[in-house]
Amino acid sequence: MDSTKIIEILAYTIPSLITGGVAYFLFDSYFKDQQNTRRWLLQKDNRKDTLPLRLQAYERMTLFMERINPSQLLIRITPISNDKNEYTNYVIAQVEQEFEHNLAQQIYISDECWSIITAAKNATIQMIRLATKSEKVANANQLREVVLSDLLEKQSPSSAALAFIKNEVGQLW
Repeated sequence: MDSTKIIEILAYTIPSLITGGVAYFLFDSYFKDQQNTRRWLLQKDNRKDTLPLRLQAYERMTLFMERINPSQLLIRITPISNDKNEYTNYVIAQVEQEFEHNLAQQIYISDECWSIITAAKNATIQMIRLATKSEKVANANQLREVVLSDLLEKQSPSSAALAFIKNEVGQLW
């Protein structure tokens, strides 16, 4: 083969390779853009469907935090006897029952939020148990007084969780 034939072959081959490369690049970026557009449209449709469910879950967890707030809880649940341990077990059972009723809501809220809610529930239970062990507490009514007076000095665990829930809901917009 002489050099003119090689130059002639290269003169046809190089432009076709460049055209093919440009076409590949354009088609590839077009298809990626179409795929991203479809994904965005699916997410948009899903958000429209899931946002009300997520908001409902946050509402339910807000209600749960309000219901286990010791100031609300101890007023709502009156002692059935004077025994402080019996009353403690009854109150804790109510908190656990309320928590179990809302377990499915964790699907719609973030893991961090669920952890904070669980920690608030456990802290509330711990607060009640510690007050039960106090020497000042002899009966169920004194237990209620001690827990409520402790809340005057410090914030309830559910208040911090409520603030976190409100912040997270604010980020949904």
